[in-house]
Amino acid sequence: MDLDAYTAAHNPDWERLDALSSRRSLSGAEADELITAYQGGATGLSAIKTTAGSTVQGDRLSVSLSRARGRFTAPSANLFSLVPRFFVLQLPAALWRLRWLTLAVAVITVIIAALYAWWALGDPQVLASFGTEEQRRALVDEKFVGYYSENPAASFAGAVWTNNAWVAAQCIALGITGFFVPYVIIGNAMNIGVSAGIMFAYGRGDVFFQYILPHGLLELSCVFVAAAAGLRIFWAWIAPGARTRGQALAEDARALFIVAIGLAIALFVSGIIESFVTPSPLPWTVKLAIGVVAAGLFYTYMLVVGRRAARAGETGDMGEFEAGARQLIAG
Repeated sequence: MDLDAYTAAHNPDWERLDALSSRRSLSGAEADELITAYQGGATGLSAIKTTAGSTVQGDRLSVSLSRARGRFTAPSANLFSLVPRFFVLQLPAALWRLRWLTLAVAVITVIIAALYAWWALGDPQVLASFGTEEQRRALVDEKFVGYYSENPAASFAGAVWTNNAWVAAQCIALGITGFFVPYVIIGNAMNIGVSAGIMFAYGRGDVFFQYILPHGLLELSCVFVAAAAGLRIFWAWIAPGARTRGQALAEDARALFIVAIGLAIALFVSGIIESFVTPSPLPWTVKLAIGVVAAGLFYTYMLVVGRRAARAGETGDMGEFEAGARQLIAG
């Protein structure tokens, strides 16, 4: 197909589609004309995507079709009516697609953290490289526990949530670089391993787990998922398959954008737990139970609800949600 020639031949019809869909009111004849123009535009968009893939002309026509569809679909077909579908189908389906990469990231993180802790515990010189005796004692006796209560709980929750959500968003947005996600994974695992090594070296391993697990089970799960999303985007660029690299990146990035929204919500919950539950005087068994339940609900949503959504044919693509947003903006 000669895209320029095809566009020139059909452009008057598409402009008429825009003009009709932008009017405040339509006569009966104009409404019939709008439907006919919409059908012709949909055929044209299909032809463009089939032969040329993602193009400027196709994107423009897609917006025109979305605006036109808003004129004759039911009033409920708007952004707000799509929110339940977003949480019941699109988000869990997108998380389900990342399940194996998430598992791989989790395993790698645990292995690296365990190796660092074992290295620190097995060699006094390595342990000594993590600060002076006084500094390590201060960490074990005061700073590790005091970190969770040195600021007001509400402000601490906000700071933790903002920081973790920003890291998760960066993993997804910068995943295409290929180095940012490994940098985050290794750095996070090193910090966990070093802290664990120091705490265990001074006989406070139980304190380490009591203060890490209640919020860490959910928080780390979110980091694993964000890293998996970033790696998937990188792989779409490396091995796009039958698609062009531009198409692969656009499609996968658009689908995985909703993961960032879901992780922001989950990280808000983990921030609340870290600020109000972790430093609380509750028995450690109760705090751990809260963390297990929170992480369990997250994985149930990801694996059970996500599997059901995927079996229903949901791909986790943002296309329909974006169309609803365009309808709402277009009025």
